[in-house]
Amino acid sequence: MNKKNQLKGMTLGELENCLLKIGEKKFRAKQIFNWMYNSGVSSFDKMLNIPKTLRNKLSDLYTVTTLKLHSQQISETDGTTKFIFETNKSHKIESVVIPNKNRTTLCLSTQVGCPLDCKFCATGLMGYKQNLTSGEIFDQYLLTLKYYDKQISNVVYMGMGEPLLNFENTIKSLTIFNSDLISNIHLKYITVSTAGIIPNIYKLADSDLNVRLALSLHSCFNEIRNKIMPINKKYPLDNLIEAAKYYVKKTGLKITIEYVMLKGINDRDEDVKGLSKLFSQLPIKINIIPFNSLKHMNPTGLSAELEPTTKENINEFVKKLRDKNMKVMVRETQGEDIAAACGQLAITLND
Repeated sequence: MNKKNQLKGMTLGELENCLLKIGEKKFRAKQIFNWMYNSGVSSFDKMLNIPKTLRNKLSDLYTVTTLKLHSQQISETDGTTKFIFETNKSHKIESVVIPNKNRTTLCLSTQVGCPLDCKFCATGLMGYKQNLTSGEIFDQYLLTLKYYDKQISNVVYMGMGEPLLNFENTIKSLTIFNSDLISNIHLKYITVSTAGIIPNIYKLADSDLNVRLALSLHSCFNEIRNKIMPINKKYPLDNLIEAAKYYVKKTGLKITIEYVMLKGINDRDEDVKGLSKLFSQLPIKINIIPFNSLKHMNPTGLSAELEPTTKENINEFVKKLRDKNMKVMVRETQGEDIAAACGQLAITLND
């Protein structure tokens, strides 16, 4: 039996070409696009305005199923919901819905695991299995809409994996989100996070998608970043800041700086001065993130030694940054009781 190709994950242009190749009318692409990405159907039989002969042909050649729900957990403290989805290859990934007063944010994964080995991140500790397809990335959004009882207002590519190492599939999924045919969300409410894959920051800037960018920074000094984020050895800070400047110039968008607070490592006075100097001429906002426990991963080495900055010291750090006229937000920890907080996403043997 021949393996069927995946239709979900194709952009509108790809769907049009696909239909033309099998001798069908191009206009059917918009209908199929709507069924897959707005209605979220998982079977060609449900595409009721498509002729049965075409539905049968598509069913013989393609599939529109990429993920299935494995399980879900809801935090008893703040209502954060963690979904575990399973791919057709039996890999498991996590997506998280974070409810707040004025928004509901979905955190998407782009890889099964992550190859970057950031010392404060559980996903890096689980290692890397493979990239997700564009269909698997987008399907996290569709399945969340199906199983979650509130509307998703924002999407962040900040789950498992490094989005810009899975560049082609990340771009394709963003292109789908950006389509005029998508009714539920707009690209301006979507943010892509990167640990600093510099060549692809330039490519993303040149893509004309104008998606919001977040830099997973966590230190303004190369020697510290080298220890906690090994990718910095390949793409050091000076080059990363140049790429950030290019992104701002090309898109006109402010960049978000993600900063996990690590006791005695990046919460000192010299870090305040360093951040102020580094971003004195770049429009940014800093998201201060409390370090969340990695105990569920049984870490070793530096990961096992990391400690959170106290809440009192975080507040002091934030005040010093604001005194230097920097825009700073403090992200409250949500979902820690179900290992769904920032930096905790990972598939363990128990999942």
